[in-house]
Amino acid sequence: MIGKPITGKSFGGCVRYVVDKKDAVILDANGVRMQNAYLITQDLNQQRKTRPGLGKAVGHLVLSWSNEDLPKLSDQIMVERAKEYMEKMNIRNTQYVMVRHHDGKNPHMHIIYNRVDNKGNTISDNNSYGQNIKACKEITLKHGYHLGKGKEQVNRHALTGKEKSRYELFDAIKSALKQSVSWKGLESNLQAKGIQIDFKMRSGTNEVQGISFEKDGFKMKGSAIDRTFSYCNLNAQLNFNQQREQQRIACIENSPSVAHQIREVLRTNYQHDSQPVFSGGKNLLEILLSPEFAPAQSGDQDDAKIYRKKKKKKTGQQTDQEQSNGISR
Repeated sequence: MIGKPITGKSFGGCVRYVVDKKDAVILDANGVRMQNAYLITQDLNQQRKTRPGLGKAVGHLVLSWSNEDLPKLSDQIMVERAKEYMEKMNIRNTQYVMVRHHDGKNPHMHIIYNRVDNKGNTISDNNSYGQNIKACKEITLKHGYHLGKGKEQVNRHALTGKEKSRYELFDAIKSALKQSVSWKGLESNLQAKGIQIDFKMRSGTNEVQGISFEKDGFKMKGSAIDRTFSYCNLNAQLNFNQQREQQRIACIENSPSVAHQIREVLRTNYQHDSQPVFSGGKNLLEILLSPEFAPAQSGDQDDAKIYRKKKKKKTGQQTDQEQSNGISR
């Protein structure tokens, strides 16, 4: 199960989108009249008036499941899971309406709730993303729903708002982390993508307590983007990257050159009495190891070409002279 919490300003637009959509079915409601979108909006706005200073009073939740979970789902079960989810998200004692949609690729439902509760108190949306991840995972494991394979499987094109920004940060940080072996390197790689790092220090000390990432005015804690992006986890990954890079460099420095390896193979293969002998009384190994057999540099190759041209010209001159001498006789 996957949850998507959204906070908005207008009940009217949100309610019309959720309730009036084709094949939408209202499954459950509390504190509102269920006849139509107009009456639901009126009831929600009436309670909202008790907190006129709250700009974003609209709570909107989207819960979706994998198609593999479809045999385990019914309207009643979806309502039960929605209530269980709201309890874990600390959304209590307030108006809500639950609506199931039958469009899209996966079974899903929408929940609209009033962030002004029945006593006129505000329901907090702080850390809603972190709570959402925890709540969905607990419900998924408890009821045996299909467990996704990670953020790589999420359809980026279907995301909007904060979720879209969150996944953009996730993709960029993951990519930059693979190329970094230090915090300085990570900062540099992220700056190239327009992302800034903000370290949170423990009060009165230089000890880093947390980390946030910001892009285009959107800022989010590392752990809210993904658990692996907390300061401690990122620091551990950078240390691992650094050790791996040091080992790679050490292997390159200590490994013999290709030429040396060839010589060693030849030395081993030709250490016997039946070595073939070439002109000059040398065997193949002696010829390959001789300075004359060393690969020519680009400058040497040019000199060799010039030498061949001169030799050819000289030979031609000698031939002409011999022919001329023959005719004079």
